[in-house]
Amino acid sequence: MRWVCEPRFANVDLMFPTPGRSATSLTTNLTATFSPDQPNTVFVSDVTEFRVQGRKVYLSPVMDLFDRSIVAHTVATSPSTALTTDSLSKAIAASAPEPGWMMHTDQGFQYQHASWRDLIGDNGGVQSMSRKANCYDNAVMENFFGHLKTEMYHGEVFDTVAEFNQAIDEYIGWYNTERVQQRLKGLTPMQYRNQTLEALTA
Repeated sequence: MRWVCEPRFANVDLMFPTPGRSATSLTTNLTATFSPDQPNTVFVSDVTEFRVQGRKVYLSPVMDLFDRSIVAHTVATSPSTALTTDSLSKAIAASAPEPGWMMHTDQGFQYQHASWRDLIGDNGGVQSMSRKANCYDNAVMENFFGHLKTEMYHGEVFDTVAEFNQAIDEYIGWYNTERVQQRLKGLTPMQYRNQTLEALTA
């Protein structure tokens, strides 16, 4: 399956916590338009819902904000804390971020749960959350969901959840390695990441 790119642009203002703040007060901090200059330093995540043969199916991806690559994702039939912690665990294993990395989400119940907060803290990360009911604070991930649903989901029929899962895997692989982005100077996320890593190690 091949996909057609749909133009979609957004800027994002994030709310970052200061060390020691509780999850319930994470939004009362610095506002900044955040563009990290290295990979594996700032990540964003969210959960989105699909319907496959009458069943609700949920996707939880983790994106590296530097190059917009999807570093990990999990699909499940429940939007549980297990869904989100599984995708974050995969992202940490794949990226091995240095201490001080940030994880930004909205204020969904999964991201206020101790399992999520502990997973971030135990791996040297800092939690960040959007202002309440403000989707613009996580606009980059919402933007990705818009692309995915337009380019892969709408108008398609999936006979089984397993078939849908495979389509998600294939789309994310294509998005990371073949879908060029204007903000990445006409490169794909993986091309942009590899180019940067080569420059950092030169």
